[in-house]
Amino acid sequence: MAAGTLLPETSPGDLLARRRDPVDPETMARAARIVEDVRTGGFGAVRARAQRHDGLAAGEPLLHEQEDLAAARDELPDDLRRLFERAAERIARFAEAQRGCFEDLATTAGPVAMGHRVVPLERAGCYAPGGRRPYVSSVLMTVTTARVAGVREIWLASPRPGTPVLAAAAIAGADAVLGAGGAHAIAALAFGAGPVPACDAVVGPGGPYVVAAKRLVAGIVRTDGPTGPAELVLVADGSVDPEIVAADLLAVAEHDEAAVPLLLTPDQALVGAVRKALGERIGSLEAAETARRALQNGRTVLVTGLEEALDLIEALAPESVALHVADPEAVRPRLARHGTLVAGVGSPAALVHLGVGPNHALPGGGAAARFTGLSVATFLRFPSWLAVTGPLPEELADDLAALARLEGLDAHALALALRAGGVPVGSSG
Repeated sequence: MAAGTLLPETSPGDLLARRRDPVDPETMARAARIVEDVRTGGFGAVRARAQRHDGLAAGEPLLHEQEDLAAARDELPDDLRRLFERAAERIARFAEAQRGCFEDLATTAGPVAMGHRVVPLERAGCYAPGGRRPYVSSVLMTVTTARVAGVREIWLASPRPGTPVLAAAAIAGADAVLGAGGAHAIAALAFGAGPVPACDAVVGPGGPYVVAAKRLVAGIVRTDGPTGPAELVLVADGSVDPEIVAADLLAVAEHDEAAVPLLLTPDQALVGAVRKALGERIGSLEAAETARRALQNGRTVLVTGLEEALDLIEALAPESVALHVADPEAVRPRLARHGTLVAGVGSPAALVHLGVGPNHALPGGGAAARFTGLSVATFLRFPSWLAVTGPLPEELADDLAALARLEGLDAHALALALRAGGVPVGSSG
């Protein structure tokens, strides 16, 4: 295949072998130094890093509080403000439906009552990346979801946020914004820095330094699944319009040069038609060169049929899957190892990216086999409780005491015996 070919062909084995950790060792080491710098240097270190890495000017504010967010919201043209509000409402509706799946539990086993409560975290730190354009959708998806979960205090971090980001933060319900990005922003949210409090959870999509920093603080705060470059595995049979396939692949490719657009199909003719459509459409994109490089790094696999495509998806555990096949609803339940899935030619992947409901902060690079995307559950805890309302049944007391003695826990056996009316361990009675 000639150099510069869009979506060059490869084999399933080669595709799996291309899987790489989105964070290389050098980036991890640099992120560790930044995180430690902020942990020990506090707010001054955050400002210094923001000036060095984010382009923050010496006199530019690093913190944006409620009045700043409200002013930005009021500055928005009416059509943009209503657009942001509608997007936030859609995200909130889905988050509310998710929240309804989690309820306090109470059950019994004889005289033992037990259960759990559903309790939101107290404070969340949300991250929205910077770049060529304001990532308003990331602001709305992270902050709105945390607010619906019941989080009391929500901070957003985003490098040099302009009016759209600050306004979106106000509409979604953020309490304040830290105008910093990268590993230093993640560290500030995790450890606290000056007026920025330490958060219970730090979430949101970002580049390699954000992913690395979240790994480094994951034992200190809750984080969402490790995000990676945008990734779409699109399965298409011969019945699909190549223009639609090309549009969906371009949508993922324009995110980032490191984005991973993948096409799985048994139809060689479709591959040629999709490449032709990509070549015709790519020049019209604002991010044409970014998309071109991503598509050159993307791949096509000519599969023997749908079964091989599904097996390959399960092995890849990708961020996103699109099913452009004759009966997508019959196929969808057979796939489990992915961050999100859109089923059917009428379902563009942009539905997820831009905020219909499900979140676009998703595990990438194969992490979907072990992690799930951002949701209200990310911001919830489930503390359990027990209460004994009568004498412990003899069999239960005996079983628990036997386990206690097996583990050398004599005081446990004593506590059980006292409640059960038996003879305490070590007594002469």
